[in-house]
Amino acid sequence: MAKLTARERAGLPDRAFAYIDSKGRRRLPIHDEAHVRNALARFDRVPFEDDAAREVARRRLLNAAKRFKIVPVGFITSQLRFERGSPDFDGYPTGIVTFLLTDIEGSTRLLEQMGDDYPALLKEVRSTVRNAVRREAGQRVDSHGDEVLSVFPQAGPAVRAAIAIHLALAEKRWPKDLECKVRAGIHTGRTTLTEGGYVGLAVNIVARIGYVGHGGQILVSGATKTALGRTDAGVRMRSVGRHRLAGLSQPVPLFQVYAQGLAERFPPLRLG
Repeated sequence: MAKLTARERAGLPDRAFAYIDSKGRRRLPIHDEAHVRNALARFDRVPFEDDAAREVARRRLLNAAKRFKIVPVGFITSQLRFERGSPDFDGYPTGIVTFLLTDIEGSTRLLEQMGDDYPALLKEVRSTVRNAVRREAGQRVDSHGDEVLSVFPQAGPAVRAAIAIHLALAEKRWPKDLECKVRAGIHTGRTTLTEGGYVGLAVNIVARIGYVGHGGQILVSGATKTALGRTDAGVRMRSVGRHRLAGLSQPVPLFQVYAQGLAERFPPLRLG
């Protein structure tokens, strides 16, 4: 791959780079196949200003790889290792636990609309999720971009954390009057805790539950509803049916959480 001259670099538009730092320095050119492959190989050596900026660059690079029909298998593997960040799982709950999965609805659209303002939004959402989880004695298990998986020893705190996240985000005002909501899925099940994290069907189920919901909505499985027993005052649940989720052989009973301040009406679940 020929190295870009200063003149060639200057002639490229901003969209031809995966990363532009706060001082306007443009890095990781992605305007052609050769440079995309080079950016995939060099990505982990770039000193990003923060995790949010890194995530924006990662998304731009992956979109470029898709455009040039490059399958970045090795890159994705390295990013998963980075995102996991090797948390110390000593003291994490074992056996039957409750997982909460949150992710930003329409994150790609928000990134396109907000541009350089998106990292600040992502950072704020992550902080909101982290604070709500910690207040309920939950712990972060894993995160990928705008998606965060947390674990709780009991079901009640997971539901309270999800409600707190939605209420906190609803009060925030975002640049350009945009709306930012997260989907929230909750499931309770037995798992095995390894050095690399949790292993078990419960992790797959909570991921599927989180996917089928909508921003501002909290969906819990029948297993979580059973584990809850009585709900907190002012919190109730209503069945939204039994659904066969992607990759699962048995249908999963799903319930929507209702509480003061939460939206109640949503489109049909995203089962297609």
